[in-house]
Amino acid sequence: MRVAVIQTAGMERHVDRGYMMDKDQLYAKLKDYLKRVATENDLMKDKVLVKGRVLSNKEAIGNPTRQDYPLLKGKEKLLQAEFKGCCGQAFTDSPGNFQGTLSEFLERPLESNFERASFVAVLNAVMRHLNLIDGTIHCKDDEPEECAKKIVDHIKQNYGNPRVAMIGLQPAILAQCSSVFKVRLVDLDPDNIGTIKSGVLIEDADTNTKEVLEWADLVLVTGSTVANGTIVNFLELDKPTIFYGTSIAGTAKILGVDRFCVCSS
Repeated sequence: MRVAVIQTAGMERHVDRGYMMDKDQLYAKLKDYLKRVATENDLMKDKVLVKGRVLSNKEAIGNPTRQDYPLLKGKEKLLQAEFKGCCGQAFTDSPGNFQGTLSEFLERPLESNFERASFVAVLNAVMRHLNLIDGTIHCKDDEPEECAKKIVDHIKQNYGNPRVAMIGLQPAILAQCSSVFKVRLVDLDPDNIGTIKSGVLIEDADTNTKEVLEWADLVLVTGSTVANGTIVNFLELDKPTIFYGTSIAGTAKILGVDRFCVCSS
């Protein structure tokens, strides 16, 4: 079943204004939350198994018309965690596997890209099992194009005609947004930096993010930032910020930030 997920933080925002978490604090907060809900719901016992695997491109995104998504170019992999019949996902550049109990999983550190991505995927799977979130499975085929059109409509209806800063390259969203709004985009991939896509110069996230954020009226952030920890740079901005995608499903709920993900399942 397809679901429309537009989580709006509004007055329920949990992140304290003026306090910036660092990456370690963020993961500690997420891990403490997962431990608490798992304990409260008797999910830490040995009989509970968690499995993780990296999806093939076809499993992850199907056969879209566009062929320039990072998944299809081999730049990213979509890691999937399976927990009691529910799935959670996270993008990563460091795929791997884990099988064990939830208790054993939560004893692992969150130091490598794989460890962080697998944690995010497991968090999403467990929260999906508990009916705390939905929309944890990536959309497929040409649904990313549909999502991109809907996110433009969402921005127009709620924010008018803002200058949009995009954090991370999602080609369909960039194409749709740049056809309507003034857009600047920063990315970490050196193969993207300095190139022009949909008429927009892709800028270096390491050096240009601050300037781009100051320029923008609205910030659109890929949810995969939660897997590499850079999300902490965008949690306390003084302007509207929308996170999108499946990776951030659980984190958005915990932190009370806005999430847009209308074609996921």
